[in-house]
Amino acid sequence: MRSVKSGAGYFMVLPYVVYFLTFVAYPLVFSFILIFHRWNVATPMEFIGFKNFVRLFNDELFFKSLFNTLVFLSIHIPLQIFIALFFAQLLNQKIKMKGFFRALYFLPVVVSGVVVTILWQQMYAYETGLINQVLVKARLKRIPWLVSPELAMPSIAVMATWKNVGFYIVIFLAGLQNIPQELYEAAEIDGASGFQKFFKITLPMLNPTVVLVVVLSTIGGFSLFIEPYIMTGGGPMDSTLSAMLYIYNQAFYFNHMGYAATLGFFFALIILAVVVVQRKFIERRIY
Repeated sequence: MRSVKSGAGYFMVLPYVVYFLTFVAYPLVFSFILIFHRWNVATPMEFIGFKNFVRLFNDELFFKSLFNTLVFLSIHIPLQIFIALFFAQLLNQKIKMKGFFRALYFLPVVVSGVVVTILWQQMYAYETGLINQVLVKARLKRIPWLVSPELAMPSIAVMATWKNVGFYIVIFLAGLQNIPQELYEAAEIDGASGFQKFFKITLPMLNPTVVLVVVLSTIGGFSLFIEPYIMTGGGPMDSTLSAMLYIYNQAFYFNHMGYAATLGFFFALIILAVVVVQRKFIERRIY
């Protein structure tokens, strides 16, 4: 009887095991093998040892793309956390049509990233874009949102924040609803102001949620690809060339599969290091 149950259990997990081996384990092992080879898909792989690593550390354009990604993160993460927490605080109050507003803020999250990117690309257009049209109506100058090297990446960061902020509003809202109301009642009895309750109760009790949001935002920000790929193609002057877009170009535009795999593993180590540092300096236990 026990052997029959064990066989049924193995049969139930078999589809996931096949999926894991086919779409996770095999590509990961194959990518690791590619690190030490030169391969352009059309010809057999050629073992080259550590030459891909030598090329990586001498690749100025890759480190520029990594810097661009960090610039994006430095704008996107603080902006996203501030806006998400602000609206989560509003939605946590007793207001009318609360369910409607929650759905409204979350709507951009479920819309295709390509559709949102094309929409904002049209809004950012220099001559015909809606934003510049409004500026012209207000007798202001047009702004080169996507054609200025200084403004292109911040413009993409604002668009990415609009696209994803609804997801983090939901996370913050769940964290706010888990804070015991007795703490606020006790603070009111002691005469605490709204700002004191926010900084002395809300933020400390939201610390685990903030850590989660920062980590998820960082991982999502490092995977920046669709926005620069569609909106700017990495320009102008490579100012929006993200690390993921650079890796994609190396793999599928230049067919440097071995080098792209090397970049991918190195980039994954950078993400891991950044997340570990973030958790070390942000996370703290709440007693």
